[in-house]
Amino acid sequence: MSSPALHPLVECLPPPLEQALGGLRQSIKALGSTLVAYSGGVDSALVAAISAEQLGADAEAVTGVSPALAPHLLREARSQAAWMGIRHREVATRELEDPAYSSNPIDRCYACKRELHGLLASLSAGGIQVLDGVNLDDLGDHRPGIRAARERGVVSPLAEQGIDKAAVRQISRALGFPWWDKPAQPCLASRFPYGEPVTASRLQRVAAAEDWLRRRGLEQLRVRCQGATARLEIPAAQLDDLFSWLPRQELVEAFRAFGFVAVSLDLEGLISGKLNREHGLQPSAPDPLTSDGFRRPDPTVPGSGR
Repeated sequence: MSSPALHPLVECLPPPLEQALGGLRQSIKALGSTLVAYSGGVDSALVAAISAEQLGADAEAVTGVSPALAPHLLREARSQAAWMGIRHREVATRELEDPAYSSNPIDRCYACKRELHGLLASLSAGGIQVLDGVNLDDLGDHRPGIRAARERGVVSPLAEQGIDKAAVRQISRALGFPWWDKPAQPCLASRFPYGEPVTASRLQRVAAAEDWLRRRGLEQLRVRCQGATARLEIPAAQLDDLFSWLPRQELVEAFRAFGFVAVSLDLEGLISGKLNREHGLQPSAPDPLTSDGFRRPDPTVPGSGR
């Protein structure tokens, strides 16, 4: 069997990260064939890219598709998979039909990942190993979905190699992946306080509102939905001049058209996992590489993220 064609380093990595990348490559190659739970985020994209590099046609990326996945993220996942040259499959997931998900309990993510990994298990017969993009930082965060993955024997090669979020970005940049600085974007169900029901129509309303803002230049944002009220979170550095370039009344009218009865601006700014606070759970640390909140380069264009 010929040696795989490696993604060349376009910039130097410090020795510990170069060693971690080598370990990631070796561990994935040793698996023989893989199925990557691939959302299109920077973590699972790194796992998918190295799987394609090391295993070629014996690697496949699978994306679970439901109303909780923002449409633009699905488009980006498709484009990135084509760029990295990995087979890409989309499977419909039905977590909204499960009350353990739709009732939005504190461990909602467990029900979501249980649905996804149940489907992936049915696709991975014959010794194919399912991988995910869990990184070292995720192990210390509130991530009930990790338990569902472990129950299905899913392997997390990034975490196993001690690769955290910052290292994922640094390695991806050094390998020339144009999405290396792609903002973290949790599923749309994370916009609702625990205990408020998650429905397809509510998810679609949030998706439409966030897409409207994104098309006007914002990229790092959340539209939190409490009842029929929207609360907009953007990076704190953007709060003071938001309405100098985005007319306030235009925003209000757009959100009313989407079905919200009112819209407010969170004066603290964007903090991932903020809705976990009332349950005593620590919000995720801010990502310093994407803290400005403005639109990032097109991830489908090689080199545009540099």
